[in-house]
Order: sequence, then C-alpha cells, then structure tokens
Amino acid sequence: MFPTSTQAKHWMYSSEEELNELREKTNLKHIQVYGRNVNDSNKYEYYLTPEEEKIMLKHYELRLRDFCKRFQPPMPRCVIGTSFHYFKRFYIHNSVMNYHPKEVMVTCIYLACKVEEFNVTIQQFVANIKGDREKATDIILNNELLLMEQLNFHLCIHNPFRPVEGLLIDIKTRSTLNDPERLRPGTEQFLERALLTDCILLYSPSQLALAAVLHAASKIHENLDSYVTDTLFGEEGRAKLMELISAVKAIRSIVKMVDNPVDKNQQKMLDKKLDRCRNPEYNPDSEIYKKRLQAMLEDDDDLYQAITSNVDEFNSSALNMSITSP
Repeated sequence: MFPTSTQAKHWMYSSEEELNELREKTNLKHIQVYGRNVNDSNKYEYYLTPEEEKIMLKHYELRLRDFCKRFQPPMPRCVIGTSFHYFKRFYIHNSVMNYHPKEVMVTCIYLACKVEEFNVTIQQFVANIKGDREKATDIILNNELLLMEQLNFHLCIHNPFRPVEGLLIDIKTRSTLNDPERLRPGTEQFLERALLTDCILLYSPSQLALAAVLHAASKIHENLDSYVTDTLFGEEGRAKLMELISAVKAIRSIVKMVDNPVDKNQQKMLDKKLDRCRNPEYNPDSEIYKKRLQAMLEDDDDLYQAITSNVDEFNSSALNMSITSP
C-alpha cells in the first residue's frame, strides 16, 4: 500500500521549492568541501551552478528515457518509471560534480531491471550501450551498491501505471464513456512527460493516474467530471474532492511546462565545465580513482587469502583429530 510505503514516508516532498532548496544545499555543500581554496566570487566560474546542474540532469533524464525506449528486449513501463525515481532521488542529496549522470543513469536502469524482475543479464544489458562495454560493466557493478546506499535501500517503487489500469477498468464498468480504451494513448503520453518533471516526488501514484486519464479525456473532447464527482468519489468522498482537484490541476500545469531539449551548444559547454570540476575520486578515467580501485582489489585479495588460509588450517586440524571411545 502506498500510504505505508517508504516512498510515501521518506521520498515525497511538499513543493518544487523544497526540492530546489535541497538541491541548492547539495551544490553548495560540494563546493564548500572541494572548493575551499576557490574565492567565493569566482567559485561558479569553475564549479557548476545549481541551475547548470539542473540543466545537466534534465539532459540525462531525456537520455534515460531514450535509452529505455530503444532497449532490447523491450522494457516494461514499470522499469522505466522506477529508473526515473532512482535517478531523481539520487541527485537530491548528491551533486553531478561528484557522480556523473551518465554513469548513475545506467546504474539506475540496471538496478530497476532487477527490482522490477525484468530479467536481463549484465551482458544483455550492456549490449544496449554504445562504446566500451567492458568499462560500462565495471562502472555499473561498482556503482550499484553506492546507489542502493544513497537510496537508503528504499527500492520498492509505486508507479502510476497500475492505478491507471484500475481507473480504465472502473470507467469501462461504471461510466457512460464510449470505448474507454481511446484514453490509453493520451494517458501513456502524459505519464511519459510526467516522469521528466518532479511530479513523481510531489504527488501520489493515484493522483498522477487520475490527472493522466482526465488529460487524455480532454484531448479527445470527452468529459469525465461527473464520473469523478458522482461515481468515483460519491457523497462519502466529497471532503477530499477539492484537495484532489487541486492536485490534478497542479500536476497538469507542471507537465504542460516540460522543457524542450537543452540547446546542444549549451550542453557541450556544460559537459566541458563538468569535466574540469568533476571530483577525480569518483571519475573512472582519473588516476586517483584507478589507484583507489586497485588498492581495494588488493585488500580483497589479502582478505581472501587470509580466509582461505584459515579454512585450510581448520581442515587440517579436523583431519588430524582422533576420536577416542569413552
């Protein structure tokens, strides 16, 4: 149930302003930690501003959507929705200057495949990635635990797709609308655009589902107002009706304002700026990262050898034991 879920308790926010404040704090915290030697007046000449981070994330959300659409075998919608949730949650408290969105994006999708039981191997997954697939495999597997930790292991996601199906069945059963399946294309298009906004962090899945269905109805010049007020809520639900209407209007307004793709020249400029200010500790191409990874592997080897040695010693002792009769 959504009301008792970790999503409802820990990952729902009161407004876009609250989310923007949290992201600005994340940006400032990164600069305070890693830019202590940079003059305040010049810090944003070197580091990304909160707005520039937002633009970067919007760009990679579009890439996330496109990657999922092209994925083979075809990816279920629940996997796409869960991927967006993970990606948006991760960057509330993490800066793109620490963790590159390109690497976090594919890790989010891979983890969502597992959680939503869309069974693909890592080899099948990286076959959908252009470029160095061995490197992509290492990045995904090295980042998977980090991602889960940053999500506080709250991995179960309630997407709006199931509530939509429930509404369509109810409309078929209890409304006078002719052929409710006509609502499906508009509903799916609306939810796809909603994933590119902060709506999924602000409104419940059922509110998003209702907003999508009502939007689809208006697109085909149908009116479901009487269904919502009289059938769906009835007399007993009147108290909550105004709150729901307000939420639906807000959702439709936010989705309507979805930005166009980022200008390519601006994106190239931000990519270059990110390359300069990116934390080398988390950059797989940096020497610092490679040395740290090598040290971790050596530590693992030492631990494995120590465990193996102890097991061999125990086995030898067990074999040499003599059992005496009482």
